[in-house]
Amino acid sequence: MYFDFHYILNQLGSVGIADIFDILIVAFVFYYLFKFVRERRAGKLALGVILILIMLFISNLVDMRATHFILKAVVNVGLIALLIVFQPELRSMLEKMGGESLKGFKSKLDKSTAAQYKAVIGEICYAAENFSSGRTGALIVIEGSTKLGDVIKTGTIIDGQISSFLLGNIFFNKAPLHDGAVVIRGLRILAAGCFLPLSTNPDIVRDLGTRHRAGIGMSENSDATVIIVSEETGIISVAIDGELKRGFNRSELEQFLTTLLIREQEHRGVKDRLFGKRGGDGEDGFDE
Repeated sequence: MYFDFHYILNQLGSVGIADIFDILIVAFVFYYLFKFVRERRAGKLALGVILILIMLFISNLVDMRATHFILKAVVNVGLIALLIVFQPELRSMLEKMGGESLKGFKSKLDKSTAAQYKAVIGEICYAAENFSSGRTGALIVIEGSTKLGDVIKTGTIIDGQISSFLLGNIFFNKAPLHDGAVVIRGLRILAAGCFLPLSTNPDIVRDLGTRHRAGIGMSENSDATVIIVSEETGIISVAIDGELKRGFNRSELEQFLTTLLIREQEHRGVKDRLFGKRGGDGEDGFDE
């Protein structure tokens, strides 16, 4: 096969800065669309949409007027319906797009701040261990780049220093705020008794209780990390990116939170190491 290298070079030479940005933007959009479809129940729906588009093309090609008219009307109305039905998922995707875009601009924590975060993480993990051993239900939300002001408004403002004793008092089973969630922002407990959005994912095991559904729902709608302690079994779980991972002990939880909050660039590697064969295979099941 003969290639005209001069023609190829001329075409490449005509590519301007605007064309490069155009390609990058399109690639960026398609990447997030693919990620959105792959990680959610929209994947099954996408196959149906593709099938309808293929049928629309074929009906137009072979001049099937009635079929083409009906399918065209379905496509026109269906696009608006999809935006309404998948509004929560689209909102979550856009929020996480903004959050992930900002991660590359975050500077590393200085030593003093890192030490403060390590101390806070230690308090959270110590409290989680106490909740686990005492079969005390707990729901702790660690805010990410997505601000949770709408969730905080549903609870009671605490704005207190993080300590295992304060967390223990909040989640004491006779305390008025123990049924809700605690929201942590930075180095402080911002609010308690907060109500979280429940996950509507139909693939979640039916035995999963409200506390776990709320934790998963919060992680679906934001980049928050949610720590859940089961009141029935004492199992410590973490919900992140819409997935529930179970069976943490204190050291594993501390390692994960340290990586997430202090060494964020190593998060994916440690997450895979901790979760590689845990939770997704159904060995531990769900409780509560």
